[in-house]
Amino acid sequence: MAGNSQRRGRRTASKKGATKGSGGKGRRSLQGKGPTPPAEHRPGHAKQRAAQARSRRAGARPAARRGGKGSSELVVGRNSVYEALRDGVPATTLYVQQYVDGDDRVRAALQLVADRGDVHLMEAPRPELDRMTDGLNHQGLVLQVPPYEYAHPDDLLDAAADDAADLLAVALDGVTDPRNLGAVVRSVAAFGGHGVVIPERRAAGMTAGAWKSSAGTAARTPVARATNLTRALEAYQKAGVMVVGLAADGDTELPDLDLLDGPVCIVVGSEGKGLSRLVGETCDVRVRIPMPGGAESLNAGVAAGVVLYEAARRRA
Repeated sequence: MAGNSQRRGRRTASKKGATKGSGGKGRRSLQGKGPTPPAEHRPGHAKQRAAQARSRRAGARPAARRGGKGSSELVVGRNSVYEALRDGVPATTLYVQQYVDGDDRVRAALQLVADRGDVHLMEAPRPELDRMTDGLNHQGLVLQVPPYEYAHPDDLLDAAADDAADLLAVALDGVTDPRNLGAVVRSVAAFGGHGVVIPERRAAGMTAGAWKSSAGTAARTPVARATNLTRALEAYQKAGVMVVGLAADGDTELPDLDLLDGPVCIVVGSEGKGLSRLVGETCDVRVRIPMPGGAESLNAGVAAGVVLYEAARRRA
């Protein structure tokens, strides 16, 4: 009997009964978490990564990096030389053929050299100019353009940090026309961007033609050259930059894109082939520009200008 009584007591004690209240100690768990913190304070947010990257660069600036030099270039012919001098293309020396007929273009070119004051004037016999130009029809005028000093892609991040601003840059993938490069440089300057990134191979460089298309803005807008464009874009992503590729078959239309008010690099492909496979796969998002008029595509300069305008409008 005693054993049965003890077992019944244990069964009764194990039954779930009324529990005591918390006495108000659990009220905290019912309270809200307060207002949503700004994007810079949210763990994992792109703006927080960008702010952290700016802080790291401000705390320890590395030694100056360069993207290397281009090759020197010769501009030949009276009209081409005159236009290059008029448009402010950097030049070291103007070679003038001995006993050249001094028409209006020759006189105008000589006057521009005198006005600029930073271009050497050299007289040379015709055979020497023929040798320099490999037999091209130079018409007695040859202008030497020095190699372009390219920036490093990280220099654009540093420029944005110096401005206490989010990066706004354009990367060109497979654009081989120097005039398109110059037009993009001009658009970047017009809409407050920090520079342009180009690959080292199979791409247009900063030639005299690119300088002319930039309408002088190449003097204040850096062009960075990357050994490997895909890796340069991945490095931007690690620094908190969103990489936006322009593609006719993009998943998002430009008006619906909500990333342009933060750190962003806009990638523009060639007019014929668009983005290369690796670069397209690297992009965080692929965006298309709506074209009600039915055009199949825009050239690189126009496409970059449209997106840069939209980015500048949202940042204003």
